[in-house]
Amino acid sequence: MAIPAAAFLLDPNSERSLQKQIQQCVAEAVLAGRFRPGEKMPSTRRLAEHLGIARITVTIAFTELVANEYLVSRGRSGFFISENAPRPPDFITTPSPQTGQVDWSRALGRRFSGYAPLIRPPDWRNYRYPFIYGQADPRLFDHQNWRLCALQALGQKDFAALTSDYYERDDPQLVEYILRHILPRRGIAAKPSEILLTMGSQNALWITAQILLTQRRTAAHETPCYPGLREILTQTRCNTVAIDVDAEGLPPDTLPDGVDVVFTTPSHHCPTNVTLPLERRRKLLERASAEGFLIVEDDYEFEIAFGRSPSPALKSLDRSGSVIYTGSFSKSLFPGLRLGYLVAPEPFITEARALRALVLRHPPGHIQRTVAYFLSLGHYDAQIARTGRAFAKRRAIMEQALRENEVPHAGGETFGGSSYWMKAPHGINTNRLALSLREQGVLIEPGGAFFGAQDDCRHFRLAYSSIASERIPKGIRLLSEAIRTGR
Repeated sequence: MAIPAAAFLLDPNSERSLQKQIQQCVAEAVLAGRFRPGEKMPSTRRLAEHLGIARITVTIAFTELVANEYLVSRGRSGFFISENAPRPPDFITTPSPQTGQVDWSRALGRRFSGYAPLIRPPDWRNYRYPFIYGQADPRLFDHQNWRLCALQALGQKDFAALTSDYYERDDPQLVEYILRHILPRRGIAAKPSEILLTMGSQNALWITAQILLTQRRTAAHETPCYPGLREILTQTRCNTVAIDVDAEGLPPDTLPDGVDVVFTTPSHHCPTNVTLPLERRRKLLERASAEGFLIVEDDYEFEIAFGRSPSPALKSLDRSGSVIYTGSFSKSLFPGLRLGYLVAPEPFITEARALRALVLRHPPGHIQRTVAYFLSLGHYDAQIARTGRAFAKRRAIMEQALRENEVPHAGGETFGGSSYWMKAPHGINTNRLALSLREQGVLIEPGGAFFGAQDDCRHFRLAYSSIASERIPKGIRLLSEAIRTGR
């Protein structure tokens, strides 16, 4: 039996190449049982004409399928579904009737799905003016050297790092580089036993909260703050205290007595970007030492500093071992990497390592080794320098556009980061403002999530990490017009 060319369809909007789409079409049809062993494929010429693509594209796709034993070539007869192709399951699954006997609302309790994170359209890259935060800009990323490092990590020399189960351990090459090159820039000295790799800063904060907090303990966090942290604290069922930040960040004197853990973002407060002054840092550390509480320092964006040198990390000033430090490569490389780290005294890291092992063992070995090469070969430093120059230029353009269009920002003077913290005039609901601006291709992030509320918030975040410099003035002008007209 011959398989008709009409059985093949290509998606013009797919990110996959035409060759990959053809291979996927055959593989899925074989695994679903639609294409069966011995059936003849359409000729490469006929399929190319049907799909409107080059014949060589089809030929290469078929050759790859032969290599993977989905197809077999029989001389001048053409290509056939291989007898050695993967077989579909022998059983047939049918949807079971829903009797409605399980009360899922009672069984689940909606402890997690009720979380309302920052929301952006999945196709945000298609918007002309994406003032959104924390996403990688492909124009700034070193694709070529990242690919070379990934290929090197896939080589035979690194086979053990690629395939082994590290159990509780981490890639020693990556750990060594972080200890010798990344942490010293923040003034931090540590030993290998005092560092743990995590699946990003969110995972690091979760591990920390799980270990340190119970229903009988109290955690203090900044307001506004990173929405994910607020939800993590909620899930621990601990007592929480919200501390309002001012133009200089967290005021240590406002911390109440009896606090067990303080979560803070001193280098770039999230989301206002203000930096905690040295005097306040020392005061916070003095209180921690005297009162016995711990400090979790989220240093999520320390590399993005311009205008002046970055201030030393809170942990670098710690003499009592009170600070647990979290870092991440999400902002300096790309968020999809999902790689961060914890630095803390050895007893805490031992406990954190055991908890991580129960949940996910360790971050993928290939990712760890690729990052180790990218860092050790100097590509990371070049990436940071290139990003810093681009962000400084964009910030200057945005500053001028905000000034010319009389759009004031809410934060104090800042020296880095990749966003502005804004406050709309009275009567402007930034949730409605954001929806209205979408129709004009402008994306902003309403600030309600940073306060734990989704209604009637006048604040919003305006980032420049993902927008081209030349588009910033027009985007700010559209924003200003929407604010003036009250939309």
